Amino acid sequence: MIDTKALREKILDLAIRGKLVPQDSNDEPTSVLLERIRAQKQQMVKEGKLKAKDIKNDTIIFKGEDNLHYEQFQDGTVKCIEDEIPFEVPEGWAWTRLCSVSYDLPYGTSKKSSTNGKIAVLRMGNLQNGEIDYSDLVYSSDEEDIKKYYLIRGDLLFNRTNSIELVGKTSVYRGDIPAIYAGYLIRIRSSLNYEYLNAVMNSSYAREYCTSVRTDAVNQSNINATKLGHFLIAIPSKSEQKRIGEKISESIKVINIIEQEKLDLQTMATNVKSKILDLAIRGKLVPQDPNDEPASVLLERIRSEKEELIKQGKIKRDKKESVIFKGEDNSYYEKFGEKLPAGWVVTNFGTFLEYEQPTKYIVSDTNYKSSYKTPVLTAGKSFILGYTNETDNVFDDSPVIIFDDFTTESKFVNFPFKVKSSAMKILHINTDLVFPLYAFYLMQTTEIDHENHQRYWISTYSQERVALPPLNEQKRILAKLEYYFTLLDQIQ
Repeated sequence: MIDTKALREKILDLAIRGKLVPQDSNDEPTSVLLERIRAQKQQMVKEGKLKAKDIKNDTIIFKGEDNLHYEQFQDGTVKCIEDEIPFEVPEGWAWTRLCSVSYDLPYGTSKKSSTNGKIAVLRMGNLQNGEIDYSDLVYSSDEEDIKKYYLIRGDLLFNRTNSIELVGKTSVYRGDIPAIYAGYLIRIRSSLNYEYLNAVMNSSYAREYCTSVRTDAVNQSNINATKLGHFLIAIPSKSEQKRIGEKISESIKVINIIEQEKLDLQTMATNVKSKILDLAIRGKLVPQDPNDEPASVLLERIRSEKEELIKQGKIKRDKKESVIFKGEDNSYYEKFGEKLPAGWVVTNFGTFLEYEQPTKYIVSDTNYKSSYKTPVLTAGKSFILGYTNETDNVFDDSPVIIFDDFTTESKFVNFPFKVKSSAMKILHINTDLVFPLYAFYLMQTTEIDHENHQRYWISTYSQERVALPPLNEQKRILAKLEYYFTLLDQIQ
């Protein structure tokens, strides 16, 4: 399936290198544009619209007779910066610092927000894929001194702090609703075409810069206005900026359509997988074989072996253990809505899954690094939270199922690991009764009513009734599931 994220990045990468649209020799030279911006900013200082400090770091970057890049500073000094130039650009383009083509780089308001104010306060969460997402808004709760934070169409918002992945997120404000912006954002206002500048700020080149200059503190990263202003940008003519912006807009529309179709296909595939699993656990996915040993016979044999071990004092009786049997009225089939195939048996999870508290496997080192080998797991959606270099008490008796005792999320694990929290259970699987992966699929298809702050395994989930086919039929079901799931994955 098309990697739309990589496609976006490629388009932006081509755009900022002058490879997305052809150059036109009739365009006004970029040097003339930059000179006009410098004159405009100086006039704004005279008129009091900017302060002298807002232009003190503005510089002029040019090519010398030796074809190397030089930078001229306010005091007249000149420095060769050839080693800073990241890539080649077409003839007629020019390099500049972001501060030299923006009016200033102010932080947003630090005043508290509420849900019932009058003007929207855009935050980091509203910056999505270069655009403003208005689905989760807060509003200014203080009407005083917010005028200077008002946004105008074409302003860019840059996220200056938070996690490594989020620092540098940039989106363009298109004036859809009146809005101001929060204190951990920086406003970028410029005479450049905002579509082109937005492309630059969302490129992989910009992300690499943000990664190289960020400051880490208290598990967060930060980029201040000075570092942002130092960012080098390749500038084409005003006309080419417009052509690039239009081409990007056209391309993004197509990518958005592809992304939506991709989401629709993924949803469809997920629904089909759920239906296939539903057929599997009801005995309708593969034909039954009358020669298979009934699951009830296997279950009874295991109970007899367990009783013998209890008599010998080798194990203790589980006080919560129960025996589920079919009455004359077939009442235990009521849960499934229909009579199950011959050879199947109704039992509960506790019959073939034995839990272990993972206390001794909990990590103490939470500063995960990708170079560490042992995954740190959670049963939730994140699954692999990171990695650890701790070598003591690594769980390696796989395969098992890890089960979140508060949310009923579960994951199938067939590799060594450590865990983050004791809220999980490690569920050992009785392979005499069930194939490990089949047990996991059964858990995926079994839902229970959630109640707050309940430990589900002991109180509810272990006693949940499930239908179990003979081992040979489980094997046939797993083979068919693998076939269908692989086919669906290939379609996706």
